[in-house]
Amino acid sequence: MKKRNGRCSFNSVIPLLIFLVPILAPRSGQTQDFSPVHMIEVEGEGARYWPRWRGPSGQGVVTGTEYVDHWSDSENVIWRTEVPGSGNSSPIVWEDRIFLTSGRTGGRQLSILCFRRSDGELLWETDVAPGGREYTHPKNGPAAATPITDGKFVYASFGSRGIVAVDFNGNLIWHTEIGSIDNYHGPAGSPLLYQEKLIIYQDQKSSGFVAAYDTSTGEQLWRTSRQASVGWGTPIAIRVGDHDELIVSSQTNVKAYRPETGEELWSCGGNLFEVIPTPVVGAGLVFCTSGRAGPTLAIRPGGDGDVTETHVAWKTTRGSPFVPSPLVYGNYLYTINDMASIVTCFEAATGRVMWQQRLGRAAREGFSASPVAVNGKVFFTNDSGQTFVLRSGPEFELIRTNDIGARTLASPALVDGHWYIRTENELLAIGNSD
Repeated sequence: MKKRNGRCSFNSVIPLLIFLVPILAPRSGQTQDFSPVHMIEVEGEGARYWPRWRGPSGQGVVTGTEYVDHWSDSENVIWRTEVPGSGNSSPIVWEDRIFLTSGRTGGRQLSILCFRRSDGELLWETDVAPGGREYTHPKNGPAAATPITDGKFVYASFGSRGIVAVDFNGNLIWHTEIGSIDNYHGPAGSPLLYQEKLIIYQDQKSSGFVAAYDTSTGEQLWRTSRQASVGWGTPIAIRVGDHDELIVSSQTNVKAYRPETGEELWSCGGNLFEVIPTPVVGAGLVFCTSGRAGPTLAIRPGGDGDVTETHVAWKTTRGSPFVPSPLVYGNYLYTINDMASIVTCFEAATGRVMWQQRLGRAAREGFSASPVAVNGKVFFTNDSGQTFVLRSGPEFELIRTNDIGARTLASPALVDGHWYIRTENELLAIGNSD
């Protein structure tokens, strides 16, 4: 690779582009008018914190300039605390509280944990969703779904063990059973809050579904059957012109539903068999990635019926993430191919590849955490705990590599100038220690 001033020239990465991400040109003859599109973000007080998977933006984009971009297992570590049990769910934050889920005794005992944000002290641990052990993939684990909060209750999904709500003192408010989940790697998708509804989807061998539950009581409000047999993703809610759509990216296709009723609106084919990443939104498009380094689809939402031939603005045939979600920051879409440790920057509107580069050592399934963006930089963390800090934009520039020195599969939470990172055994607060 030729490098100038720490940057990798575009010509030096052409071989990777040829073999990993051949881009298909957008279909010709499309003259339809499409409505503006954006992710439905958390508003009000919740926008100050990190109340859900991928934060208030819903896609890992953070405002503010006070976040440090360098750390180690000791540098800029404000505090660290042991996390009881095991789990790969990401932390969520509200006021001075951090919430996590965890499993003990091989997943037989499941719990929600609450830590004090100022010093990392464990305030309480509440056992929830009693039942038998559920088989999960080692990279999944018994507590993989990230909880979500509206500032009143904390909601968590535990697969066949159901969904639960607890208050901020750890009292169980309700527990709703959803039936057995037969998914060969175990359940993992995180719940979504939409208005007064808690929404999850569970694809499985039979009786897959997407459903909404009342946040006050846990009562099921609607349930729509799905045919996909596997899937571990998280739904998103988007605004398309004058209406909202619930997007589920899973096995073989992407589907949109009416979030108020569960009615299917449109479907777009092109995904592969296994889908984990959460979709992101930008440039009037919904970006969905799937499979073991499979395709990326850039879809114009707002259609009706099968939109595969009419609403795909651009796509790649391969090179996408298997586990980590993509990231839209400014005019660019970033993906990390975790089967080869290769990051790609696309022009979001067109699919043009701006650059592509390997981060660290090539490793199969070497990244699990989803990237975040803040203060003009994008951050990618691999399973070994190395975080690669890149300058955002149309040219590749690796600023530095941080090493926290611990296995890290969960994605970080960022609030008030601090990073909150869950490693295999600990929760750490990272910030300016001066």
